[in-house]
Parts: sequence; structure tokens; C-alpha cells
Amino acid sequence: MSDGVLIADWKRTRFLGMAAADVRKFAEGSPEERAELVTLLVRAGCATGRRKRRADAGAVGLWLRGVHLLIRTLGFGRVLRLLSLTVPGYARADLPSAQELGRLKQAVQTHSRSSWLVNGDCKSEAVTAFLLLRRCGLKAVLHVGVREHPFALHAWTDSAGVCIPDADPRGHAFQPVLSIDCGGQ
Repeated sequence: MSDGVLIADWKRTRFLGMAAADVRKFAEGSPEERAELVTLLVRAGCATGRRKRRADAGAVGLWLRGVHLLIRTLGFGRVLRLLSLTVPGYARADLPSAQELGRLKQAVQTHSRSSWLVNGDCKSEAVTAFLLLRRCGLKAVLHVGVREHPFALHAWTDSAGVCIPDADPRGHAFQPVLSIDCGGQ
């Protein structure tokens, strides 16, 4: 519509209209303005007020194995370039709780270490965590770091101060040389 948007709720056969100014605010506004509009949509019954669980344990295992196979067949560099196509470039205004991130971290690491295919690969864990967080609309940054003595590379995803997997495994600090934020951009 030229003056705004019409939102159709086909399950309840209801319609809700939004003015063009609200649509612009939602698309270009600050996170606080978007959160205010989402709150209004929740009150109107067009959106759910509670968060869905971030990642089901079985889904984490499938994503982890799929990402690992993709890295093994295409290579890590090509997978990093494909991230911009597979994750959305928007971010929600609310931050995930440390408890939710802790559950995701535990699920990713448990599936990684128990799978004979993945076997604790930091690249697969980091890309899987990045994909799952970004598909939920949460802000996440994928880092690839290097250590000189002894030479090693490491990948991790950072979201709200929680690193999946740990940013400094076994106490070794890695200097980030590549950071991917906002859907690979």
C-alpha cells in the first residue's frame, strides 16, 4: 500500500494497518524505536510476546554436522564468504541472556565433542553458533584469530560477551585478524 502496510493474520482472520512513518521507523529507526513498535504489535496480538527457544538440541547437532561437511567440501574461506547469503543482516533490539547463550554454548560443544565427524573443530563450532544466533536476529561477531608462538589459528563467535567456543583455549590468547559482523558484511 502506498500509505503504509496491511498485516494479515490469516489464522484469526484479522487485519492490522501500519502507517508509512511507522514502517520507515521499523526499517531505519533505532533499536529502541523498533522495540516500541514490536511491543505495540504484541499488544495487538500480531506477534508473540515470548521468545522461542534459541536452539533445540537436535537442531544444533544437525547444523553442526552440516556446517562441518560444508567446510570440509568448500573450504573455510568460501564458507565465510557464503555467510552473507545465509544469515539476515538485521539485529533485534533485545540482547540474549547469559543463560541462553550458556545453553547454546553447552549444546554446541557437547555435540561437537560427541560427534565422530566434527570432533571438537573450532571452525565448525564458531560458524554454527554464528548462524544460529544471527538467524534468531541476535547480534553476533565471528572472529578468526592467530597466535605466533607456536603458530596456530582459531575461530570463535562472540555474542553479549560470551564466546563460543572459548576465545582463548588452554589459556593461549589469539589476536583477531578477521571479524565478520552483520551477516558477513
